[in-house]
Amino acid sequence: MLAYSIIMFLIAVLFTGLGIAIYRGKTDLIHDYHQTKVTDKAAYGKAFGKSMLVFALTFLLSAILGLIEALVIPAVVVLIVGLVIGIGCIIAVQRKYNQGIF
Repeated sequence: MLAYSIIMFLIAVLFTGLGIAIYRGKTDLIHDYHQTKVTDKAAYGKAFGKSMLVFALTFLLSAILGLIEALVIPAVVVLIVGLVIGIGCIIAVQRKYNQGIF
């Protein structure tokens, strides 16, 4: 599970970087198609960035649990539940700021 934890840590770092960049206003990292009806780009970027940080936290928690051999199954459960919550957050942001998911 060491390889799993290393991969999850690296993905967490990547998503943290992306989340912070988007939160700070670099909304061009999000595909233009998903921003067609967005009028308040600053608020959209902050909300989307927070959603990306939910993903980063999920990967980080899963990596930490993956380091402990007795918690392999909970690490995968945390990963799946966190991904579902993160996707739900992004859907909520898209519905609020883009008047729809797509």
